[in-house]
Amino acid sequence: MAEILILLVLLLPQTIAGIFARTQGRSFWFWFFISFLIPVISLIVLLFLEDKSDGDTSFGVSEDVKERKRAALNHNKDR
Repeated sequence: MAEILILLVLLLPQTIAGIFARTQGRSFWFWFFISFLIPVISLIVLLFLEDKSDGDTSFGVSEDVKERKRAALNHNKDR
């Protein structure tokens, strides 16, 4: 049981870096693994990088799906 707790504590900085990167519009897994190599420096770098997200941190919808939704909404408005 203590081994699992130690493992979770050791993975905490990487998880924090990954979650913070995801909220900034960056790849969770890239920053998770970079944080293994340079744990503290990666967090500092993330703090100074420009936010790439457009306010939506969910997985994006493809342009094709967006276009079909727009077409359906326009079709319903015409009725």
